[in-house]
Amino acid sequence: MREVRIPAYAKINLHLRILGRRTDGYHELRTLYQSLTLHDELKLRLVSRPGISLVVHGNKELAAEPVEGNLAYRAVEALQKELAISDGVAMDLRKRIPAGGGLGGGSSDAAAALVGYLRLTKRKLPPPRLLEIAAGLGTDVPFFLLGGRALGIGRGEELYPLADLPRSAVLIVAPRGIRVATTDAYRWLEAPPLTNSGAASKLLNFCALSWSAPAVGLSNDFEGPVFRRFPRLAEIKRNLLQNGAAEALLAGSGSAVFGLFPSPAKARRAARGFLSDLTFVCETLSRDRYFRPLKWNV
Repeated sequence: MREVRIPAYAKINLHLRILGRRTDGYHELRTLYQSLTLHDELKLRLVSRPGISLVVHGNKELAAEPVEGNLAYRAVEALQKELAISDGVAMDLRKRIPAGGGLGGGSSDAAAALVGYLRLTKRKLPPPRLLEIAAGLGTDVPFFLLGGRALGIGRGEELYPLADLPRSAVLIVAPRGIRVATTDAYRWLEAPPLTNSGAASKLLNFCALSWSAPAVGLSNDFEGPVFRRFPRLAEIKRNLLQNGAAEALLAGSGSAVFGLFPSPAKARRAARGFLSDLTFVCETLSRDRYFRPLKWNV
């Protein structure tokens, strides 16, 4: 039987600013996405029985949840509807990206499912339509069809590719027992209603960051409210900086924290200070390296 394997890479946000609440209920943001080598793996194969099956490995909580709510499942379901395909497909998802850490694991799985299913069925969609389907699945999903480094505006789904920066070693620390729901993080932030004049001026200022980040320093508006409720995350950031990280930051809305290091060896040494937590040593990923195993381009 035909089979396709697709890596689903994690991401970090080098900068994340929330401008305010929009009239549609979403938040207007400015962010710099960056792909990482840390990844899940999705395997898809055609089967004779109709329908979609999904088995999740490596995460007991996700494995116990109804598969219909999984973003990878919903991605294939959306493509089957779009392409009028009723043939059966079986998926095996091996999780390595910690769930609920702000690293985009679920969204990346969805993008991998979109790309993998098109390859599996040897079908094509115009990139704008595929990106539209991705945005309907989740705010971050379109980025995972792009990879590398990119400026995201609006809800984060409006993307502008940026030149890759030199490769950096990254240590991710995911504390056990702490989960931060994105909806809670936005509620704690208490962002004011958005004004058009503020959005325009802040976009110009934020674009200046995108030309040189992360050299100008990392930033994340979620750190204040999240750190106040989970002091352990602030402690992890301090420890990363004390153990050699050039920069450290909360990942997305949390709960993982990452540090940028001069080398993988220094990142591995620093990881020894977090024996009670989950740690991952990885690297930033260029757009070219991101696309090689996906065999798809925007």
